[in-house]
Amino acid sequence: MATEKATKRVAVIEGDDAAPEAVRPTIEVIKSMGLPIEWTYPIVGEPAKQEFGHPFPPVSREAIDNADTTFFGSTSGSSGGSLMYLRWGKQTYANVRPARYFRGAKSPLADPEGVDLVIVRENLEDLYVRAEGELASLSNVDIRGATIRKPLAELGEGRYAVKVITREGTERVVRFAFELARRRRKHLTCTSKYNMLPQTDGYFRDIALELASEYPDVEFDTFIVDDFACRIITEPRRFDVIVMPNLYGDILSDAAAGLVGGLGLAASGCYGDDYAYFESAHGTAPDIAGLHIINPTANLLSAAMMLEYLGFRDQAKDLDRAVRHVFATGELTPDQGGSASTEAFCEAVFESIERE
Repeated sequence: MATEKATKRVAVIEGDDAAPEAVRPTIEVIKSMGLPIEWTYPIVGEPAKQEFGHPFPPVSREAIDNADTTFFGSTSGSSGGSLMYLRWGKQTYANVRPARYFRGAKSPLADPEGVDLVIVRENLEDLYVRAEGELASLSNVDIRGATIRKPLAELGEGRYAVKVITREGTERVVRFAFELARRRRKHLTCTSKYNMLPQTDGYFRDIALELASEYPDVEFDTFIVDDFACRIITEPRRFDVIVMPNLYGDILSDAAAGLVGGLGLAASGCYGDDYAYFESAHGTAPDIAGLHIINPTANLLSAAMMLEYLGFRDQAKDLDRAVRHVFATGELTPDQGGSASTEAFCEAVFESIERE
């Protein structure tokens, strides 16, 4: 958790396309709660290029370093350098993606009541180390595939990617997931493709199995990732916290969001040992930029996660309850079958908080 102090400093990066249209009214809702928060706005992306000659100048990096946390919109590229720093520079290794059904949300399930799970995605390793290249460059390296039984360089023209699973990276994200499960329903699931990739995905699973003995109070199980993909649809209520390598987490957290109403509800927090940042997971929605109909729910729920991280637990619960109340009784944005603007939805959330 962030270090306790009287006033918290939050760096805000609004993002690109339609993202600022959701971030700004979300910040206004939080400001209305009267919390001791100082807001700073590092300049990134195109404005930073115009003023400083670089999309992520040192002054913006310093603003992030001096903040207790960062609230991030969504990037389509121009503000991406700051996101890279928030993830790899700050070593925020645990991407927490809740998927919880709110009554009134547009779920494709016949009976979505009670779906409440959290995917914990390892955030720094796996194929996302982005070590890729031409197969021909492996000509001096005798790397043989177990199924093809000859050097990869002899396969012909093609490309390769390196998948990296380390003990340190796996241990820290699995411990994070166990601790989260302890605070919830005490059930942790680990999933990966350990049957086909025993040296990487199998290693991830083996380390999780080792650590399970340290958490006897948490029920632990494992599934092959394709089996899990089926189960999360057919029996989503059986799952509580699920931990998995980076690529699977990236894909299946979006699938989980689809179960409960779509990416407009997809909150996210990325946690490290010394820092965390919070962002919606829905992308920048360039097709609706300027229309003020982007669903701010993911931003509001990410903000609730941020408030909890900063130590404002009661206010985080108030914000969460207000969002659920609006879904059950209030105005919804077009993606949820309503006609409310982004600002109207946030105003309804504000009014619900005021009534409590």
